[in-house]
Amino acid sequence: MSETYQGSCHCGAIQFSYQGEKIEKGLRCNCSICSRKGAMMSTEMIPEEKLQIEAEKEALGLYQFGQKTAKHFFCNQCGIYPFHETARAPGHYRVNLGCIEGIDTFSLQADVFDGKHKL
Repeated sequence: MSETYQGSCHCGAIQFSYQGEKIEKGLRCNCSICSRKGAMMSTEMIPEEKLQIEAEKEALGLYQFGQKTAKHFFCNQCGIYPFHETARAPGHYRVNLGCIEGIDTFSLQADVFDGKHKL
């Protein structure tokens, strides 16, 4: 059974929604960027066509590094990181669970992805 989720950056300039599996745990990654961000990501990889993104003009920033396969998006106004397009499955996204309405990331268990050694 799928659920509908709504999320946004802190200032609301970037909003997103998708239908997906029930969020019961999160995913953390130990790669150089994720360990610095400290975000808890969705375990589900969301296909591009299922992620609806609404962003005010010039609010959606993009950061890439290394081989520039992954796309790390952030808000140019408040700096929050709402989602990224994965390096391992281009065209699929993980969302920052801290940006989703009604999700308490401090109450969720988290798996750890060893991105530090798998990039």
